[in-house]
Amino acid sequence: MINISEVIETNKMIEHENLDVRTITMGISLLDCSSDNVQVTCNNIYNKITRLASNLVQTGEDIAHEFGIPIVNKRISVTPISLVGAASCRTPYDYVQIAQTLDVVAREVGVNFIGGYSAVVSKGMTASDELLIRSIPDALAQTERICASVNVGSTKTGINMDAVRLMGDIVKQTAVKTADRDSLGCAKLVVLCNAPDDNPFMAGAFHGVSEADAIINVGVSGPGVVKYALEQIPDANFEVLCETIKKTAFKITRVGQLVAQEASARLGVPFGIIDLSLAPTPAIGDSVADILECIGLERAGAPGTTAALAMLNDQVKKGGVMASSYVGGLSGAFIPVSEDQGMIDAVNAGALNIEKLEAMTCVCSVGLDMIAIPGTTSATTIAGIIADESAIGMVNQKTTAVRIIPVIGKTVGDVVEFGGLLGYAPIMPVNGFDCSTFVNRGGRIPAPIHSFKN
Repeated sequence: MINISEVIETNKMIEHENLDVRTITMGISLLDCSSDNVQVTCNNIYNKITRLASNLVQTGEDIAHEFGIPIVNKRISVTPISLVGAASCRTPYDYVQIAQTLDVVAREVGVNFIGGYSAVVSKGMTASDELLIRSIPDALAQTERICASVNVGSTKTGINMDAVRLMGDIVKQTAVKTADRDSLGCAKLVVLCNAPDDNPFMAGAFHGVSEADAIINVGVSGPGVVKYALEQIPDANFEVLCETIKKTAFKITRVGQLVAQEASARLGVPFGIIDLSLAPTPAIGDSVADILECIGLERAGAPGTTAALAMLNDQVKKGGVMASSYVGGLSGAFIPVSEDQGMIDAVNAGALNIEKLEAMTCVCSVGLDMIAIPGTTSATTIAGIIADESAIGMVNQKTTAVRIIPVIGKTVGDVVEFGGLLGYAPIMPVNGFDCSTFVNRGGRIPAPIHSFKN
């Protein structure tokens, strides 16, 4: 039984160490909103989300006030829209109309993002999937709160290289369509492998078809709390270090469990999962890179970084699963560049490059995240980066993702400001050697041998 004393125990974490509940995300199934008419589908979507989520933001604020727990974001995830619009959408513009409806309802209920403008195409694309994917640049250019995602591979099915190649073009087109905002649309677009059905974090959140009609998922975060705990044991061996991380993750997750249960009860919506990812913010002291440096690295990216991150990720999960029976989503350490001041500092110091970040994604959640690259980077190079990251996810049976931003008009040495939780980022160099022949082959990379479990 969770009680208020557990919250009181964490007051210091909240007040001084940047502990927060990063998001309450209501997942909503829109499968019953589908019709053969786009306008009817849009109306159904508007009505259902309004009915279920009208009290979401107020409930989150009430819980935050009553328990003294900062709840940073209130969000919604929905069924992949390529499924919802399949019966009515005949052109990319039809899908853009659904995106605009989602944007309107997100603004009216007060959430900052709504995720699920998505397609799952890990083995192949339907006509509806392809229409939605081709609509993404316009959808993100014409909305403010929509997040889009495309799952292009899985351990079970392999990697859909046709979709990977298409997504290289889509990322580049999105950058061009939002060039007046430093290509901000790409910050709301993620390409995934092994996407989970219950992820509460944007931009990759969607409400999987295996989920209930509506659920509450909560994402907690506490890099600053972990860093503070490790600062108290500067000379400890790895055994003590690991135990400290586990105990800290346990306390962080219990806070999230309390918030999730309260939100579920007050909204009358079943509790889904706790995602206990260490998600940084641009705030000083709220950095995964700082934790790695606290463990003993001069800078994130130094030799030993991947090992330190693997240990951190594993201990966070071990502590979290003791605190909640329903840990899900991504649950690990995020390493976004623009959202983590320590990562930005490491890039500027020359300690961290895209290749090292790729190696780090083998052992953490999620992947190459919020990385700004030159606007002249080709679509095929972007597709090659997506393919590499998808292969890591496929072979390692884990979620990986690419949220990369080719900033039009910017080059290496420039800095791009996204604002808010998205932070700012230095433009990072990209390997300039050509991979177009590889990504243009078409077809599907087969699933690895260990995928055959039946």
